[in-house]
Amino acid sequence: MTKPGIVAKDLLKFSFISDPQLSPDGTKVVFVKRIINDKKNYQSSLYVKDVTTGVETRFTQADANDTNPRWSPDGNTILFVSNRSGKQQIWSISLTGGEAQQLTHFSNGATNPVYSPDGKQLLVTVSLEEEEPLNGEEASNNNKESKDAELKPYVTTRLKYKAEGEGLLKNNYQQLVVIDLETGAATQLTDGLFDHHDGAFSPDGKRIAFASNQTDDPDRTFRIDIFEIDLASKQITKLTNGEGMFDSPNYSPDGSQISLLGHDLAYTNATLTRVWVLDLATKQLRCLTEDWDVHAEDVAINDMATGVGNAGAVWANDASKLFFLASDHGNTHLYQVNLVDEKVSTVLSGNRQIYAFSFDMNQQKLAIAISDNQTPGDLYLVNLDDKKEQRLTTSNQAWLGERYIAETEAIEFLARDGIPLHGWIMKPIGFEEGKKYPLIVEIHGGPHMMYSNAFMHEFQVLAAKGYGVLYINPRGSHGYGQAFVDAVRGDYGGGDYQDIIDATNYTVETYDWIDKERLGVTGGSYGGFMTNWIVGHTNLFKAAVTQRSISNWLSFYGVSDIGYFFTEWELKTSMLENPDKMWNQSPLRYVNNVETPTLVIHSEKDYRCPIEQGEQFYVALKHRGIPTKFVRYPESNHGLSRNGKPALRISRLNEIVEWFDTYL
Repeated sequence: MTKPGIVAKDLLKFSFISDPQLSPDGTKVVFVKRIINDKKNYQSSLYVKDVTTGVETRFTQADANDTNPRWSPDGNTILFVSNRSGKQQIWSISLTGGEAQQLTHFSNGATNPVYSPDGKQLLVTVSLEEEEPLNGEEASNNNKESKDAELKPYVTTRLKYKAEGEGLLKNNYQQLVVIDLETGAATQLTDGLFDHHDGAFSPDGKRIAFASNQTDDPDRTFRIDIFEIDLASKQITKLTNGEGMFDSPNYSPDGSQISLLGHDLAYTNATLTRVWVLDLATKQLRCLTEDWDVHAEDVAINDMATGVGNAGAVWANDASKLFFLASDHGNTHLYQVNLVDEKVSTVLSGNRQIYAFSFDMNQQKLAIAISDNQTPGDLYLVNLDDKKEQRLTTSNQAWLGERYIAETEAIEFLARDGIPLHGWIMKPIGFEEGKKYPLIVEIHGGPHMMYSNAFMHEFQVLAAKGYGVLYINPRGSHGYGQAFVDAVRGDYGGGDYQDIIDATNYTVETYDWIDKERLGVTGGSYGGFMTNWIVGHTNLFKAAVTQRSISNWLSFYGVSDIGYFFTEWELKTSMLENPDKMWNQSPLRYVNNVETPTLVIHSEKDYRCPIEQGEQFYVALKHRGIPTKFVRYPESNHGLSRNGKPALRISRLNEIVEWFDTYL
């Protein structure tokens, strides 16, 4: 081997590509490229690629985060969201270049720009307190609160009073605002103690559809309905019946129907998302993928932070079909469903994650963003008539060409109860026949997510350090049908645990290069729960790293931002109903059985799996004399491994490798 593998600090070299938007005439694509700058901070800029000449131009130059680009209907202007003035505001820039112009100056910022079909109006989302005036001016960066300002208590009467990534919630709600681009006049369209999101213009520009939970107690209910507002009368009409969770409304070309993504919560958060059509005249809601046992969203996991929201189900120009992404058997593909016979067919496939797509106005061309196990993320142009793909970007190819990238091999086998399981194994870099190598078993979070054929920096780092890597989708994962994803609910630590053990045993028996005496296990969130559970139930693994984990469901119920409903959904009980069951399914209950050296990694500002979960497990291990170490990351939340501060992400990877090096 002449080339080195990928190391943790190579994170600083990656370019992260997202949110491609094809111009109306199909000649250009604007996209977001995020890098880590010399200050080791993230910086996002807009780039424009001419698909005919191949010329790629950096279009915004500020030392800021410019995101969410959207073309004007005439293709002459690009809107985007930027924090360059201190807060997230809407900016515009001419396709001919020049300085970007700030369009909004709201005191709380603005996001999610949507052009009206005629290009004369702009729909944005603004965060406002109850009765807060809309037209408050953006605060000056120099007008900061004094450090000596009086401290005030946080007071709330809400059940959901904190949120991952936000902290303690203010009494702010997302409201929809429409801006006249000729006069600059802004009109607030919604109000009340509800969040309003996913706004979309009708083709004639006279109506706006949006999603909102406007039940009597949104903190306790999870019903999201679709509403429509008439811009002339400002009258709001509820379009769905309060019996499901729907979002991503898109009007049909003639404005008579709306496509939706959603489900009826039959299996709570394990319910498959499906494609629906709402007839505006009759209010009839029809599911188009009811008989198709696939999740109609991209839930593939990678650590390249490629997610930018969902385009929803996009109408064909003749309204005969809808295009959408769906996750199946470790891949995210682009599909279409016919409105007449409800037949689903594949548009674009392959062993990869298609994480974004965008059509030109005439739907002759399609821009897609893809990741596979050799590609962190790049853009392709597709001609719909022949499905030929033209690569538009090679964002990481230059430096990755100097690295050896470990390849993956798909594996399929049967669990002990006969359920088919699917995953991947990665050989260590520098592999030599006849030698024995240690193996790391990785467990994903969710649990209702999916390992996939997407690129994983973390796995490459482990392979470069001489470890094999095994990762599978145990029951509870998406990609294998409704029954499979629901199978974990009420059975945490049951069939899912056996799947991990069965996968490990199958791999050890199948691949003679694996040293069965040097097995390690790690995972985060639900994967952290499972890591904790594993070391309390088996000594199969000689080292473990538990990350952002759950150790005690009883305390999780009250400290997590989702604990009060997640425990009921996933364990099918709650602390108020059956605390004994919650304790019996808590890894902390079995900590006296642990003999495995276990590293505990957690983020200080994790509101999803708060750090007290890691603290409890660490103290119990330490008290018992089990080899352990506690690594706490400041100013970091649940998404540390994907969106955390770059220096801390590198530290985390190095801590994991060092722990396995020590004990394996």
